[in-house]
Amino acid sequence: MAELVYPPVIGAARTLFKALDLRFDIAGTEHVPTSGGAVLVSNHIGYLDFVFAGLAARPAKRLVRFMAKESVFRHKVSGPLMRAMKHIPVDRAAGMDAYRHAVTALRGGEIVGVFPEATISQSFTLKQFKSGAARMAQEAGVPLLPVALWGTQRLWTKGRKRDFGRNHFPITIRVGEPLEAPKDTSAVKLTETLRERMQELLEAAQAAYPAKPRGPEDSWWLPAHLGGTAPAPNAASA
Repeated sequence: MAELVYPPVIGAARTLFKALDLRFDIAGTEHVPTSGGAVLVSNHIGYLDFVFAGLAARPAKRLVRFMAKESVFRHKVSGPLMRAMKHIPVDRAAGMDAYRHAVTALRGGEIVGVFPEATISQSFTLKQFKSGAARMAQEAGVPLLPVALWGTQRLWTKGRKRDFGRNHFPITIRVGEPLEAPKDTSAVKLTETLRERMQELLEAAQAAYPAKPRGPEDSWWLPAHLGGTAPAPNAASA
């Protein structure tokens, strides 16, 4: 079936990126499979992360069906768009329906996007991962595709006003090698391995990031262990 909505939305996003003068550094897109199912797994540091994680799949000409909270699908503007782009609603009170929907999509050759931290990390470090992504990959017989984002928090994140000025923000995206998800491996162990891979990718993205804080008041987007003023993980969780 023809994709009538998703490509125009991507085009609109690219126009916005150009208007904002965002500077992209994307590496590892050769790891995105050109066909077949995969679970794309990304860290979560900003409200627009699904846009940037999906961008990583475009060189392979793939569209990502993201799992998102059900309330987004009830919104009068975003709801019709999300449904038309075949994203997957997640009702946290009845999550099994979304899980089955995702597994069916994966078996049908789709890439399904998941944020295993579930919510935005206000410390900008990796939170604990939920095991759903690993279990879906195992059940569908598809690989896990790790993606690390950095810089997206500077545009719009929890607890901060969005900044859509022409600030030339760099956005760094790193795509890792697919991680196989054998069914005879513990989902918990597989999730631990996935998180380790994601940590390596995130550190690589941070090391490659070309911008530094413009002063002490601008260090909010850096985690504490990198000299920034973002709350430490324990404080952020509290």
